[in-house]
Formats: sequence, structure tokens, C-alpha cells
Amino acid sequence: MIRALFSAGDHVWPEYLEALPPAFNTEGLIVDLSRSHAPETVDYIIAAPNGPVQDFSPYTFCKAVLNLWAGVEDIVSNETLTQPLARMVDPGLTDGMVEWVVGHVMRHHLGIDAHILGQDGEWRTDYPPLSRERPVTILGLGELGAACAQMLATLGFPVTGWSRSQKTIQGVTCLASDTGLKKALTGAEIIVLLLPLTDATTNILNAKTLALLADGAFIINPGRGPLIDDDALVAALDANIAHATLDVFRTEPLPENHPFWKHPQVTVTPHIASTTRAKTAATCIAENIRRGEAGEPFLYLVDRTKGY
Repeated sequence: MIRALFSAGDHVWPEYLEALPPAFNTEGLIVDLSRSHAPETVDYIIAAPNGPVQDFSPYTFCKAVLNLWAGVEDIVSNETLTQPLARMVDPGLTDGMVEWVVGHVMRHHLGIDAHILGQDGEWRTDYPPLSRERPVTILGLGELGAACAQMLATLGFPVTGWSRSQKTIQGVTCLASDTGLKKALTGAEIIVLLLPLTDATTNILNAKTLALLADGAFIINPGRGPLIDDDALVAALDANIAHATLDVFRTEPLPENHPFWKHPQVTVTPHIASTTRAKTAATCIAENIRRGEAGEPFLYLVDRTKGY
């Protein structure tokens, strides 16, 4: 009998209690799933970083901690967590992120705001460029960034992607290194941020890098709030940036007195770009448990030295 401890909020437990057993059955696993196993009996921990288990040291026989979130910055630095840690790569989360990103890229590309918000009797006849004339840059080419880049390239946008390590994605110009970052940002008209949050990526969009973007550029951030220097962005909105659509923030919920709320060139969405879906996440969790029991390498293991 495999014992799996579920360590996440009460509100998601019913969804996973419904989704995980069928996924385990599909993999031929007999799993005792509970929220209250004794630590010394636990084989796997299915954990949200804000879940009840914060001290992993009692779980001496635990083979892996399976993160329920795509981001691991809130758990990877936990010194008590010495077990292998796997990121969540959820097809449902990926599909949701692609839909949200493409929707907002198209919104800004087509100038939809002007027609929705500008119902003032003015007959506006400004035509948008074709997608092939609108360069888009995506910072971050992991599972989410790569999927968004491929979909936007399919729609005809010239897509440049930047990541800390060199990637190869068909139809996408892939860059790396500091020189590559400057090249990726220079002249970009729409930029999407999907980087992991590390010391190296904090404030990656700052006064210096924001100045590289094309005049009238649009920024879309469904990644992590601290990827952007807030003060530098507010200043850039008065200079070369047309609009910023932000789904993530340094403090969430975004404080009522934050300047983003009332800035006419900022759209705030409440961290809803995408989320882990229990039904599809269960498949990922079951596959990693199957691998652990079969002695195969776990999928999506976190590199502790890189932080993701």
C-alpha cells in the first residue's frame, strides 16, 4: 500500500479527492490518500507551498514531494525539504495560460480597448497591423512560455523568446544570456513575462530594460509580480509604454492604495491567468508516483541550485 499525504487548503481537497483515485487506478497504483498520515508512514507528499506541512523533516521515508503549483519559489528554499521536489506541469494549467495570454495579446494587437471603452461617438478607423508585423517577445521558455510562444507563432506573430538557458522551439527565435536579453527586448511591441522568480530574474524589467521596448509597447505579466520594478513601470507608462496588463503582484491581493488600481494605462486582473486543474494535475501526480514505485526518474524535478 502506497501512502500519499495531501497537504493543501481545505477548499481544494474535495476536487483532488475526486480526481486522484481514478488517476491512480489508471496507473495500476493502490494508494491510501489522506490528510492525516503519520509522518513516518508517508511515501509521497502532494503539497501546496502554503499547505499545512511546512516542516518536512519528520517525513523520513518520503520518496518525493509533488508540488501542486507550477511555481516553486515559495517552497524550494525550505531547509527542511530534503526530499526530491517535482514541479507541477499540468496540461490544464498550460492550456489555460495559453488562452489567457493569447487573448490579451490579441486584445492589445487589435486595439480592442479603444472600441470597447471609447463609445463616445467618434468613428475610429485606425487599422491594426497584421500579426506578422507585430514582434512579440516572451521572457521564459519553460512549459508555459514555450506553449504560448508556439501558439502566437502559429497565429503569425514573429516571436522571440528568451530564457536563462538556451532553448530550441520551432518557429520561435530563441535567445539566452544577457546579450540575448537585450536583443529580445529591443523594439519588442508586446512582451509577455513567464519567467520563474529567482534572484536573477527579480526586477528583470526595470528602468534600463523598459527603455529598450518599442514606443507604444504593451506589457503582459501573468508570471510573477517581482519580475517588474513597479516604480520603473509607472514611470515608463509616462514615457514609452502604452499599457500594462498585470495578473500578478508583489503583494496579493493588490493593496487598495496601489497606483496600479487607478492608472489609466494599467489593467489589473486578480491572479486568474490560469490555475492548476485537479483533473489534469492528478494525471501528472499519478505518473510521478508510478515512476517512483518503478524506480524510474521523476518528471519535472526542481534544480535546487537554479531555484526552478
